[in-house]
Order: sequence, then C-alpha cells, then structure tokens
Amino acid sequence: MEIPKEPTIFMKAPNSIIGPKDEIVIPKLSERTGWEVELCVVIGKQAKYFDSPQEALEYVAGYAVSNDVSEREFQLERGGQWDKGKSCETFNPLGPWITTTDEVDDPQDLKLWLDINGVEEQSSNTSDMIFDVAHLVWYTSQLMVLDSGDMINTGTPQGVGNGKKPPKYLKAGDLVELGISGLGEQKLQVLQCR
Repeated sequence: MEIPKEPTIFMKAPNSIIGPKDEIVIPKLSERTGWEVELCVVIGKQAKYFDSPQEALEYVAGYAVSNDVSEREFQLERGGQWDKGKSCETFNPLGPWITTTDEVDDPQDLKLWLDINGVEEQSSNTSDMIFDVAHLVWYTSQLMVLDSGDMINTGTPQGVGNGKKPPKYLKAGDLVELGISGLGEQKLQVLQCR
C-alpha cells in the first residue's frame, strides 16, 4: 500500500482481544483473513491535546505483543470504515504480558517476527515503523481522549499475506507463532467458524 501522510486510525471491538495461546477463528464469510505482528502501546494516564510528540512517552505505561488479525475483503473492498475487517471476534491476540516502560530501553529498537506453520512470514524491527511510538500517541491524542488502559497497535512490517505474490491467507489448522524481543511470544491455532 502507499505510505500514508498521516496514521490510519480504526477501532477494534473488545471481543477481538484474546490471549497469546488462544484460537483465532476465521469468520463464516471470510476468504482472506491475514496476520499482522505489531507492537502494542498501553496508555498509562489520560492523554489529550498535549503539545508535542516529545512528551508522548510520559503517557505510556508499557508495551505488549499484538497480532492485528484482519479480514482483507471486509476491510478494503466493502466500503466504509476498516473496523469491520479488524473487529471480528478473536482478531486481536494480545500478550503474553505487558512490559512496563522501565524495562524497554527503546521502543524503536525491538525485533518483531511472525511464522505460519514454521515458515517465516514477517521479520523486522520497530526502527522501520513509518510513524514512531511517540508520534502515534501524540497524533491520536489530538483526535480523541486516551485513557489509562487504552491500547494502540502501531502498524505492521512487510510480510502480510495480502501483499504476497500470490496472496496468502490463514486457513483452519494453521499454527501462528509470533513475538517481539523482550515482550514475549504467542502461539495460536487457527479454526474456521462453523
């Protein structure tokens, strides 16, 4: 996709959040469900309209591993908002824990990786993010109030299935393993909704 001038903002439904060893369920009408390993930023105190990105990390409590599972047809081809392709039940495996900011030397220097059935699909570093953590927290605070406990998924590196030639998507029986250095790992089985 083209690099955006501003971050793309969308919401994820609360029931999209599951644990790091739970099952991702492909929705009934889905044919193009994909993966996205991402750094999740957890907000520690209310943030709204603060002055500059340089202040942003003061509002962060910690970081976690996130998989921003996405149904690409729902997201990109059915018009309207991206939420409908991002908010399906089980579409945000999170954890295994939240690592506090004092344990992360630099959120812009963390290795991210994701494998499907033992095959590497994504391997990158948060230093490659289009918009860094500070900018994303500041930017979002200019549009909405961020409260303690709110989470921001920060975007994914190359290697998503929709961008492969030919495209590649999750199917029942797949094993998805992912992690971020110092933040833990996930191991998720994929099921088809019945």
